[in-house]
Amino acid sequence: MNIPYKPLLPETKQPIIIIGASGIVKDAHLPAYKMAGFTVFGITNRTIAKAHDLAKEFEIQHVFENVADAVKNAPSNAVYDITVLPDQYIEILEQLPDGAAVLIQKPMGNDLAQSREIVEVCERKKLVAAINFQLRFSPFVNAARYLINKGFVGDLYDFEFKVTVNTPWELFPLIKEHPRLEILFHSVHYIDCIRSFLGNPKSVMAKTAKHPLKKLSSSRSSIILDYGEDKHVVINTNHDHHFGPDHEESYIKWEGTKGAIKTKMGLLMNYPDGLPDIFEYAIEDEKGRYEWKKIELEGSWFPEAFIGTMANLMRFKEGSDSKLLTSVQDVLDTMKVVEACYISSKNPGISFAEL
Repeated sequence: MNIPYKPLLPETKQPIIIIGASGIVKDAHLPAYKMAGFTVFGITNRTIAKAHDLAKEFEIQHVFENVADAVKNAPSNAVYDITVLPDQYIEILEQLPDGAAVLIQKPMGNDLAQSREIVEVCERKKLVAAINFQLRFSPFVNAARYLINKGFVGDLYDFEFKVTVNTPWELFPLIKEHPRLEILFHSVHYIDCIRSFLGNPKSVMAKTAKHPLKKLSSSRSSIILDYGEDKHVVINTNHDHHFGPDHEESYIKWEGTKGAIKTKMGLLMNYPDGLPDIFEYAIEDEKGRYEWKKIELEGSWFPEAFIGTMANLMRFKEGSDSKLLTSVQDVLDTMKVVEACYISSKNPGISFAEL
């Protein structure tokens, strides 16, 4: 079966200005844009030396001293790519030209109140603003979405994310100390991906937990999203599995009335080197039997999925896409689910002792 899974690219050239020069810019944004043939016009960063280093490595023509300098010298059709931490979003957004296109790094704020502030600024300034939730655009999610949208899997009734890995949080020093670590910076991807298939849940049940020997605010979560009596939608993450690779897991599984899909997210295993992804599906044949088939997909979550979020923003800006898939308005609902998870996690469940 021929499954289209690569993103459509914009029809016009729209130069990119990157605000921030963190590791994710080096490892994902810039390699993805190079693959896609996007032009990075300039870059700026608070520590300007980091911006100069990336400009040299990726042949970026302009390094700007600050956001104001970048805006002053930007082409009129520039797309701004904000890659800093959430506390800086509003300050930067206020400096962008009204009506500009902007891609903002996830998550959309540290909490729901900040998320709403970000949406308010974007709407007041009439920004064409999207959040960089790339998992929606990864090759394996695009392939699964095609099979599901074409009806091959039937009605989706079971949707599961399972991650049991040893995550080296020391590689992310800027977020390692965050009081909302696991759900806000990791499981938020899965929440957003689920919403892209099923819409908003009716309710949420969640528990996020610490590790007894680590100073992290949280590193393991279980989340149940309620989509009605006939759907089972769960996220289970454990970033503390430091017992070797034999029993590590990292997968997404979709099950429907006519078939199933399972994909291994190899990126999260043996991080940061990762392992190959595996995409498999089983569709009911005319005799009611199922045979699992494997499809080789080019690319992975990093860096290829970063092409999809930027391409959709550019195509929406130019008019060739009718919908901005990760608009700040849509992602506000993702952040509502995140907030509901934290509220649920703090609230006690039914006490066994009281029964």
